[in-house]
This record gives sequence, C-alpha cells and structure tokens, in this order.
Amino acid sequence: MAHASSRFILPEILQHKDAFIDIRRQIHAHPELGFEEQRTSELVAARLREWGYQVTSGIGKTGVVGQLRVGDGPRSLGIRADMDALPIQEATGLSYASLHAGKMHACGHDGHTAILLAAAHYLARSRKFNGTLNLIFQPAEEGLGGALGMLEDGLFQRFPCDAIFALHNAPGLPVGCFALKEGPMAASSDSVDIRLSGKGAHGAMPHFGRDPIIAAAAIAMALQTLVSRDIPASEAGVVSIGALHAGHAHNVIPEHADLKLSVRALSHDTRHILQQRLHELVQLQAQSLGVRADIDYRRISPVLVNTPRETGMLADLIREQAGAASLHQPPQGMMGSEDFAWMLEKAPGCYVLLGNGVDSRGGCMVHNPGYDFNDEALPIGASLWARLTESYLRAG
Repeated sequence: MAHASSRFILPEILQHKDAFIDIRRQIHAHPELGFEEQRTSELVAARLREWGYQVTSGIGKTGVVGQLRVGDGPRSLGIRADMDALPIQEATGLSYASLHAGKMHACGHDGHTAILLAAAHYLARSRKFNGTLNLIFQPAEEGLGGALGMLEDGLFQRFPCDAIFALHNAPGLPVGCFALKEGPMAASSDSVDIRLSGKGAHGAMPHFGRDPIIAAAAIAMALQTLVSRDIPASEAGVVSIGALHAGHAHNVIPEHADLKLSVRALSHDTRHILQQRLHELVQLQAQSLGVRADIDYRRISPVLVNTPRETGMLADLIREQAGAASLHQPPQGMMGSEDFAWMLEKAPGCYVLLGNGVDSRGGCMVHNPGYDFNDEALPIGASLWARLTESYLRAG
C-alpha cells in the first residue's frame, strides 16, 4: 500500500475489510451484464435494508438507491457506484473467477459496488453527519445508458442531490493514490454504424458493379483526417474504426460493406464538429464512388465535466487526510468515457480515479481478460466516501 493509506483508512472500515472483500468476490464470481443485474441489485438492496437505509429498487430497470437521513440538515449528497459486467471471457484463473461463460467483471464494477457498500455500512453505524445521503447503485454503465435510464425514471426528482460523486479504479496508479481535475475528466462517446450499398458483380468483371469495399477503404482512410485536419491541435478527439465487414468469397464483389466506429471528444464543440464532418465526408466519398451510405450515429454519453467547487472540495479533503503526495493529475491522452457524465449534467459533482496498483499488482488495464480489481484499494475507496459524507454533510 502507498504510504498515506494507513492513516487515510478509517479504523472501523479496516476492521470489516475482509467481509467486504468477500462480498466483492461474490459479485465477481457472478457477473451480470447491463440491465441484467438482478442478483447484484438484490444483494445490494438486502444489505442496505439490513443496515437501516430506505431502499428503492427498480430505478432504471435494475438500479437501487439507498437513502439515509440523519439529523435535520438541509443538504443532500449523492454517491454513485456502477454494478454491471462485460461480455468478456475471464482468463485470470482466480479462485473466485467468473462462473458464467462470456461474462466478466473486467472493469472493476464489482469493486466499486463493494466500496460503496463498505462505506454504507460504516456510515449507518457511525452516523457522524447531518443531512440526507443517497447511495446510487447504477446498472448498465458499459455503453447501454444506465445513468440516463435512472434519470428518466426520475432519479433526482425522487432523490434530490446538492452534489454527486463517483469513482473508478485506475490501473497504473499506485494503491493509496487518487487522480482528479476540474473540467473535462472523461471523453464523450458516440457509436457509428455505416452501411455502404453498392451493386454486386463477378470479381473478374468489376465494371458491371459498384464496389462498396473500395468505398469502405477510401472512407476508412479519409476518416483519419477528421482529427488531424478539422480539430485544432490543442483539442482532443478520436475516430477509431473497430470493424469493417464485407463479402464472403474471393471472386465476388459484394453488395454491402459495413463499418463500426467509435468517436470521442473532450469538448462539446469538438464532438459537434466530428459528427458534422463525419456525415459530410462519408456521404461525399460514397457519392464519388457510386455507392449509397446510410449512417446510424448514436450519442452514448456526453463529456464528463467536474465542477470547480466540488472538485476543489474533494481535492482539499484528499490532501488534508491522505497527504499531498497522494493526489495526482489524470494521465494525459486518456479518452475513456463514463456515463456518470449524464448525472453531472443535472447536478454539480466530481469523478475521481482510485489507484488500483502498478505492474503485476493491479496494473492490468481494464476491459482485459486478465484484469482484477485490487482488494487493497477497497478500504481506501470506502474511507474516501465516508470522509466525504462526514465533511459535506457536516454534523452540528
């Protein structure tokens, strides 16, 4: 553990560490994909009820909110954890590895859920705050719009929050360290499906057809100019082609070619420019090569923007309680997305990275068959949420 961890972890949370590691590993062994988190949400709801929270299930299909009011303080705080797994075949060989083929907690949401449960347990027992605490357990973070689903179910109308917070584990960042910054913290994420429709022909007589593969190849290359030529060098953007499918035979020009893209940006303006220019480029390239282009452009999550006041408060808390050396800037060039951004469009707050470890001790990147959440980070994350609650909802 990093040097600051021992004094940052609350003794009461450390005392129950093993019990919540066991819960984390139970969740890890039974991963559930987005909007399928029945077992996980039932486990969460049962524990929260046991500890005295008012529990509401079924928000955004499988989301859970646990509310605890202490005293008569007017302020309300929201803390969110995500619960879903990924469609990945686990390859860790761990004793608590996934029991379900093709499903895995490869992003650490099992750890995020256990962290918030550990904090919930401590706060229900200590009650060293004055106000309303809303613990938000969100489904379907992995590109399926779970945050938006909870909002559409009236999350903040039913459970108003003056501020909201969330964390994500960060492989490569030492255990006991945190990373955050004001402003854009995670990129927007858009998914694009492009179908190019031409005219099939014999491979020996291509002049009788309209080749969608040539158009797909031209478009694939031209798309790489969007960031380099349409976006200022000071701005960040990504256009990645994840799939290109066309044809089945050596000597047949197919009628269709399909491309799947991921588009990301760190500002609303850059996101708009990329969407507009992508449509123009694809349509004109297709037209020039005699094929038709149909574009399905889906906005998955917006840019995640940490608000100044809440980010400054959380940074000050970390510096005061864990030491200045524990606070880092997020790594450059990280363009991951996070649908907590939808919640931050509705309420002020902050998203923070929690060190998961380096090299062989927690350094394996997320969305990898060999990844595992580092249990040494669990009491640190739980102590962060406990200390934040006691600071934001200050007693007296």
